[in-house]
Amino acid sequence: MSSDMVLVDGIPFPPEITTTKPLPLFGTGLTDIEVHFLQIKYNAIGVYLEETVAEHLGNWKGKKGCELAENDDFFEAIVSAPVEKCIRIVVIKEIKGSQYGVQLESGVRDRLAAVDKYEEEEEEALEKITEFFQSKYFKTDSVITFHFSATPLTAEISFVTEGKGESKIKVENANVVEMIQKWYLGGTRGVSQSTVKNLAEKLAEKLAA
Repeated sequence: MSSDMVLVDGIPFPPEITTTKPLPLFGTGLTDIEVHFLQIKYNAIGVYLEETVAEHLGNWKGKKGCELAENDDFFEAIVSAPVEKCIRIVVIKEIKGSQYGVQLESGVRDRLAAVDKYEEEEEEALEKITEFFQSKYFKTDSVITFHFSATPLTAEISFVTEGKGESKIKVENANVVEMIQKWYLGGTRGVSQSTVKNLAEKLAEKLAA
């Protein structure tokens, strides 16, 4: 294992991945819940963004990371920035893919409904994503990757688990793609607050440089 890997709860993430261009790691965190004072960790998360994302965040220069973490407008600007983004998720606690698919569908559908953008096309796109995860089993160390292109706004979702080849699905409904980003990068409403806080701190440093 390369020594420059970034460890998230002991799970290695490369400091940079290359899609059509190099995307540096800008934020890391976990999805977890606390049950009877025990922290149950589900996934480790890495957020990769184009360096040029900072050019779209000029309004927040000079702000501290802790301020940005509480500012949903800041994360709205990250999501709407026309740059490539990649979210890499590594499974810590085994679950059925169908469980993850239902959580994703519910989170995205609720966000779409809240802004009155949940129509037949969005429903169909979400159903395909749910079907994609339906047959999967998320063993520990399985990797789910969401790769978001900038223009047009599309997403490629890939899944890799031990002993099986990579499987992929393309999502071309821009409303659904936007809300998948917001599920993970939605500021105070994001599914992983540790990721949101870490991303805010790293971007605050980038904006101060």
